[in-house]
Amino acid sequence: MTETLSARAILDRLVAFPTVSRDSNLELVDWVEQYLAGFGVSSRRVYDATGKKAALYANVGPEVEGGVVLSGHTDVVPVDGQDWSTDPFTVVEKDGRLYGRGTCDMKGFDALALAMVPYALERRVARPLQIALSYDEEVGCIGAPPMIDDMVQHLPRAASAVIGEPTMLRPVTGHNASVMFRIHVKGYEVHSSKLPQGVSAVHEAGRILNWVNEINDRIQAIEPDPVSALFDPPFTTCHVGMIQGGTAHNITAKDCHLNVGFRCPAGDDPERYASELSAFLDDLHVRLAARHPKAGIDYDRNFGVPGLKPESEGRAEGLIRQLTGDNGTHVVTYGTEAGQFQERGYSAVVCGPGDISQAHQPDEWIAVDQFEKGEALLRRVVDTLV
Repeated sequence: MTETLSARAILDRLVAFPTVSRDSNLELVDWVEQYLAGFGVSSRRVYDATGKKAALYANVGPEVEGGVVLSGHTDVVPVDGQDWSTDPFTVVEKDGRLYGRGTCDMKGFDALALAMVPYALERRVARPLQIALSYDEEVGCIGAPPMIDDMVQHLPRAASAVIGEPTMLRPVTGHNASVMFRIHVKGYEVHSSKLPQGVSAVHEAGRILNWVNEINDRIQAIEPDPVSALFDPPFTTCHVGMIQGGTAHNITAKDCHLNVGFRCPAGDDPERYASELSAFLDDLHVRLAARHPKAGIDYDRNFGVPGLKPESEGRAEGLIRQLTGDNGTHVVTYGTEAGQFQERGYSAVVCGPGDISQAHQPDEWIAVDQFEKGEALLRRVVDTLV
């Protein structure tokens, strides 16, 4: 048997691993694996393509269906350029707050989930507690899908999945879907006095911006469906946050780069807009290539993060509402891994300690009372498995 650590002691250990998404998380995974093994709990890793990152999951208790998954991510956002007053990778308690990178988003929940392992064993649960820790959530929820697919193959199906992003312990039953396109407009350089002989990548990128404005106008003129109406805004948005291109004011731009992103409330389908943009870009490529063989459009897209859709009599929602007494309607406009669990057949809800407004900030913190209330809530979750 290993030493049973408090949730706070586990948090201290987890935060000390600087698992920024651009770096490996394997030292943290090693530690978690060893901690679980000390209680006789075996775990399974799912590596990324590089072998430098891994998700980890475990089944605590009997190998039967009907348990509960507690799921979190292990990666954190960078601290570069942020003005921290404490060491971001050391938990510092001050004025009722626990400061440190990831304390809120979301190593706080991860620590609480791991603290439930010896409690579940002590309670001799009749249905399993399952722990699932992913990688690369912060760069597009990349690590969860292969982890969940592996869980489906190797674990008994859980009745509920609780994804512990910070919600102030409210049951969030819906969130946005998203998809992003990376676009490279290729032009042909000439002196601007010979403009018709060249192809300006910047000018042609303007056609994409016009498309973005037009589709936003079109979407916002439509009455939202009942599910989308729960969100703010209650409609899909298309956005270009950055655009880069050109060499000099008197040269037609050879290159222009921009990202086009869609955020869709759970009642809408991002694929309808993604398909429309793809068709527009394909047509623009043909027209540019006809003007000059070096001109055209290159683009790729991530396959996005699926939305979390409110479930009719969902098991996960019902569980958290029963234990918190919160019967309010809570949806959020950011994405989580909950939609990825849901699209693979799990009943899913987002519920965790802390305020999302603290996530990614310098001097990130979680309130001590939220951390403690989160622990009490998860103990009640475990108690339902007895």
